[in-house]
This record gives sequence, structure tokens and C-alpha cells, in this order.
Amino acid sequence: MTAVPAPVLERSHGRVRVTIVPGPGAGRLERLAQAGSAKAFVHPGASGPEVVFLNTSGGLAGGDRLSLSLDLGQGCRATATTQTAERAYRSTGGAARVEVRHVVGAGAHLDWLPQETILFDQSSLDRETVIDLGPGASCLMLEAVILGRAAMGETVTQVCLRDIRRITRDARPVLVEPLHLGTAALTAGPGVLNGARAFATLALVAQGAEDAVARVRCVLDEPGVAGGASGFDGRLVVRLMAGDGWPLRRQILRLLAVLRPGPCPRVWQI
Repeated sequence: MTAVPAPVLERSHGRVRVTIVPGPGAGRLERLAQAGSAKAFVHPGASGPEVVFLNTSGGLAGGDRLSLSLDLGQGCRATATTQTAERAYRSTGGAARVEVRHVVGAGAHLDWLPQETILFDQSSLDRETVIDLGPGASCLMLEAVILGRAAMGETVTQVCLRDIRRITRDARPVLVEPLHLGTAALTAGPGVLNGARAFATLALVAQGAEDAVARVRCVLDEPGVAGGASGFDGRLVVRLMAGDGWPLRRQILRLLAVLRPGPCPRVWQI
């Protein structure tokens, strides 16, 4: 008998870097470098340029690599998001890896508002998000995760998500959010998911951010969503859990209306 070698599966690799510098409309595009499956486009927004990242491979599987980066110049204001929900599919070998690194110059502000990440059954995803703030800079950061699509009758029984989010200032940590979600968490009690299929964290780092706690709590009443907000020393953190992604998105949109000027990013509008 002759051994049949294991098939070599194709893997997607993508890298994109966008540079925004001072100019009309709170900033202008200076540089766009992209390779592989990672792309980006920039268009004017109500409160500065909107940068939309996309993954042309259609999703992430084990062994895929994706890198997204935005450099925001001094005094600029921009919103960065993703074209659609990112999908992490069943892995047959290792984890998909995503690296997000944004640099926000002195006095600038970034809204990092990616759309949801959908984890399919037996998916494995390692992701690291770092936002480095310069002196006087600020940011609003969102991360939302959905465990399968309820409308499609999907059930997630095995999953592995390692998700580390860091906001730093001059390379020093301001807010660190490590998350390791394994299969055991899917059936854990009130201390973990408590049966929720969707969850999100929204964090604002800015001078006086804690002053928005009361306004945020006033809109934390979306049916089907449990949430809480806390603030301290220039930080505001909101955590949300829901039985499905649709009410979670409605709650997020209501929070964004409180925490940022103007409409939500165009690709978010429904």
C-alpha cells in the first residue's frame, strides 16, 4: 500500500495599511498599501474620513493571516470599520490569525468600529488589536462576536477564540482586554456566557469619558440585551450580552448615537 499524502490546502494572506494626514475634512488619504486578500477604501464621512477594510477571501479558516493597519496623523479624526461581518469558519488545521494595529497621532481621534465577527462551529481564531494613542489622542473601540447565525439554525458546539485588545498611550497600557473563549464557555453559567449567543465590548478612551456613563446607561434598555457600563479616569467601558446578533446590533447603534457625532458608518446603515 502506498500512503496518500495529506492534501495541501490553500491559505489566504492579506495585509493593508492606510495613512491619513491633516487636510480638508479632518484629514486626507496620503498612502494606501495593500496586498493579498486585504483591501481598503476611503471616502468622506460626516465627521472625517471613513476607512473601510475588507477581506476578499470571504472569511477566515485555519492558517489564514490578515493584517489591518491605520496611521492617523496629528489632529485628524477618522472612522475605521469593516465592509461586512467577518466570518471564522471551521478549522482543519491551526488557528486563523488577525492583527489589527492603529496609531493615533497627537490630538487625533479614531472610532474603530468593525462589524461583528461570526464564529462558526469548530472555528479557531487568534486576534490581537492594538491602538496606540499619542499625547491628547482619543479613541472609541468596538468588538462584537456572534456564535453562529440563529436565523440559519446554526449551533456552535466547539470553538476557540483568543482575542486580545490593547489601548496604549506612548506604548504604555491604558486599557487591556484579554479574552479566551473555549468550548466550555458555551454551556457555562451566569459567570460566563449564561447561554448568550452574542456579546460585545465598547470602550471609549478620552478625557472626561467617564462623564458619559449616565447617558449610556439611559439607553441600555434594548429588549433581549443585557448590558452594563462603568467609567473611571478617562475610560468608559460598556459590556453587552444577547441571545442573538440582531438585538445586539440595535443596542450598539443606540450607544454609538450617544458616544459619537453624526450617523453611523455607511456600511453599518440598514
